Amino acid sequence: MRDFLHRLRHLVSHDHDHGTPAVSIMESGSIGIRASQVSLIGLGVTALIQGVIVVFSGSVALLSDTLHNLTDALTAIPLWIAFAWGRKAETRTYTYGFRRAEDFAGLLIVGAIGASAVLVVWQSIERLIDPRLMDNIPWVIAAGVVGAAGNELVARYRIATGRRIGSEALIADGHHARSDAWTSLAVVAAGIGATFEAAWVDPVAGLVVAAGIVVLMARSARRISRRLLDGVEPAVLTRVESTIGGVEGVEELTDLRARWHGHQLRVAASISVDPTITVARGHDIAHEVEHALHHEFTTPVHVVIHVEPHGQTEAHDTTAHHKESARTTNKPS
Repeated sequence: MRDFLHRLRHLVSHDHDHGTPAVSIMESGSIGIRASQVSLIGLGVTALIQGVIVVFSGSVALLSDTLHNLTDALTAIPLWIAFAWGRKAETRTYTYGFRRAEDFAGLLIVGAIGASAVLVVWQSIERLIDPRLMDNIPWVIAAGVVGAAGNELVARYRIATGRRIGSEALIADGHHARSDAWTSLAVVAAGIGATFEAAWVDPVAGLVVAAGIVVLMARSARRISRRLLDGVEPAVLTRVESTIGGVEGVEELTDLRARWHGHQLRVAASISVDPTITVARGHDIAHEVEHALHHEFTTPVHVVIHVEPHGQTEAHDTTAHHKESARTTNKPS
């Protein structure tokens, strides 16, 4: 138990990763599974403590926060399954493997966030219509503080781990937990309002929580959708270009493509090399490019490099008409 707490403190000490060595797809999958398990336990305990206080206090703001914390805890389960599934070997049918399951788990997380927002709005409006002051105000305030602290710890852990292995779904879930930490502070505000017999503060705080959830849902949906549509961050592409261009022997970089497959970055590119070198040397340069990319990113990277003779445009004559046909077919009408 002491060793587990030491590892947790180490992992949540920074949001950003510095100097972490690259990990394999199997290692990163194990890291993702562990992050899901720790998140489930941490947020589950937080929600349990708050739930007990909800029963005695009758606070809508605290109820909405507790439900959101519980939802956040449960989103660790599809991520856990996705990370485990992503470690399975490729098959004749799924030649790229199953790492895309991670992005579909992200969609489930977005859906869960939306459902939580609907429930919070419903409960808050009901309390606006029929307002009443909460009981056990000091305990409610304490529960809000517990919720904020628990969510922030889990948020740091998720974000740090997600950045290390390149998991957008895990990073989004971390921002989800951080938003929960902020909204837990709204519960504290509701408790303070009840102290001054301002019953309206409780449901209004619940609506503020709901607004935060909606904003979070939109942000998470945008990030997950980008990955599902094979999008990649421009900054990542710039790093890939810079890394490949810096390899000795690369004369020119063309046809660069990059996309995320789960938390694995897949890169395909053509490089031009001196046409007078041997095939073996051209092969070595391609491997040096792959090696450089593995060291540039801490996330798992899969690289496919096509080697071309620099300055010899006739080398493409055989397939040039196919590329021209594809451009004509895809040209907007």
